Amino acid sequence: MNDAALYFTAPETVEIRSVTVGSPDESELLVDTRVSAISAGTEMLVYRDETPSGLPADETIDGLGEEFSYPIRYGYAASGVVSDVGADVDPDWLGRTVFSFAPHQTRFRADPDDVVPLSEETSPETGALVPSVETATNVVLDAAPRIGERVVVLGAGVIGLCVTRLLASFPLAELVAVDPIGRRRGLALEMGADRATTPEEVVETVDDADLVIELSGRPAALNDAIDVVGYDARIVVGSWYGTKREPIDLGGRFHRDRIDIVSTQVSTISPELRGRWSRERRLDTALNWVNRIDVDELITHRVPFERAAEAYDLLDSEPEAAVQVVLEYR
Repeated sequence: MNDAALYFTAPETVEIRSVTVGSPDESELLVDTRVSAISAGTEMLVYRDETPSGLPADETIDGLGEEFSYPIRYGYAASGVVSDVGADVDPDWLGRTVFSFAPHQTRFRADPDDVVPLSEETSPETGALVPSVETATNVVLDAAPRIGERVVVLGAGVIGLCVTRLLASFPLAELVAVDPIGRRRGLALEMGADRATTPEEVVETVDDADLVIELSGRPAALNDAIDVVGYDARIVVGSWYGTKREPIDLGGRFHRDRIDIVSTQVSTISPELRGRWSRERRLDTALNWVNRIDVDELITHRVPFERAAEAYDLLDSEPEAAVQVVLEYR
């Protein structure tokens, strides 16, 4: 079989290149990819060459420890079917649908410990969204929403929508989703937000939020976050801005109102939680939630793998047209 992988080769350029996957080693699985999800946040930073130089892609994921430099295979949301196993692997793995933090490519080899078996009711499309739900789980753990709080989520992309769905299960006083795109605001309401509004409107209508979660990908949104929280409130930043920079107003209310700004990042567990939470527990929690999210509503475009360049061009030039874009392999 001729295998292929997607490479980021230059700014705003991706190519499908032949790769050699081969047969699994004695302790490995061979997985035929069915669906992989494109991250409109991190991957578009790679696509646009907006990642900091000298920074590893992700040291916590095997195969993503190299620096962000072209050409690079990147991606971490693949699901597929086990088509072959090594001599030392239980043959019951054959035919199972699994998820892996693997780049976009037609097939891949992995140790059994590096894949996540999916339940029979979990489709490959749903499985490809496991990283988004796991990231959302990490965001909510770090945000620590409390009963009766007023919470604002800035950004209703895939992560923002997943966070909104999780937060909707909490006994909050109000959950407000914010996004400039009407379609995404509508999805946020479907995910359980009490109200959905635009960045301009939220600054005019909210001024005493207890917690703001910033997931828009825009550094300037931190100014909106500062504007809408109250005294001694919390701002949790889940966006990765890459090399994007904007002036942030820290000379006004931020200082005198004792506003906390903290980051949340899925590669690690917060030190305050490590006594009870592990990456395995967090992933199990995400797997319990992934089937409670309407994936068909989130996936707006299904693009054949061989036409992947069209998918990235869409996300780059018409971000308002897409929510979740996935690549299909057969």
